[in-house]
Amino acid sequence: MTISNNSRESLDWPAPAKLNLFLHVVGRRTDGYHLLQTVFQFLDYSDQLDFSVRTDGQLLRQSNYSNIEPENDLVVRAAKALQTETSCDLGAEITVRKQLPMGGGLGGGSSNAATTLVALNQIWSLGLSTGRLAKIGLTLGADVPVFVRGHAAWAEGVGELLTEIEPEECWYLVISPNCRVPTADIFRSPDLTRNTPAITIRDFLKSGGHNDCEPVVRSLYPEVAAVLDWLGQYAVARLTGTGACIFAEFNCREQAEKIHASLPSKWQGFIARGLNHSPLLARLKQEKN
Repeated sequence: MTISNNSRESLDWPAPAKLNLFLHVVGRRTDGYHLLQTVFQFLDYSDQLDFSVRTDGQLLRQSNYSNIEPENDLVVRAAKALQTETSCDLGAEITVRKQLPMGGGLGGGSSNAATTLVALNQIWSLGLSTGRLAKIGLTLGADVPVFVRGHAAWAEGVGELLTEIEPEECWYLVISPNCRVPTADIFRSPDLTRNTPAITIRDFLKSGGHNDCEPVVRSLYPEVAAVLDWLGQYAVARLTGTGACIFAEFNCREQAEKIHASLPSKWQGFIARGLNHSPLLARLKQEKN
């Protein structure tokens, strides 16, 4: 792929991971979408995206993964949605350096889409508000708006009704089993609890919550069950989103590192700090300056 001679590069835009600190399914809409309560918190562990502006309107993607065709990639779909929304005739070459595991419940695809919207809005000088970008993002996925807004949030509805929240910024050990969990399969399961009583933010801050998807994922995916059991020997182990990743929180990095050092080699894991403010916002501020 070639880059236009008059292109402008803008490098190292983070697309951070997220954790669902809990996930309750409190109902179901007539259209089949599930009504949720959850808390999103970011991690200081990210994919990285580079952008080069093109004057020919083309959208090209380079990446270190090959299992998603460019036209199906949320990165390209986000850029196209932004072009359509604004009638922008500029294009971009987008390079994605992915380190978040796919299908892990860490929001990697949604985060990549949000970073694309935020970055190209700035690089293409479109001037859309955060609210408008979040609205575009919602057409791509329910998790995209929280990444666009960049603040830890209490979420309701299908995950799009957001209230900023400030949970404790703990250290986390995150483990990825050798499997991917399709979200749609979990939400289609007849065994999924769909009537958990709604709680308040105060309830969550006082006593936390659980993940209604965890029993279903545990029963369908032995690899996930094995990680839950192993990590559960050392701390409270929880599923993020619909999985497959499992996490536990610690008061300091050293505690997480001690457990990580004994992680069986068949699984991959990383240590990250919880963040209530996304590094995407800091990168945007840097670009504006």
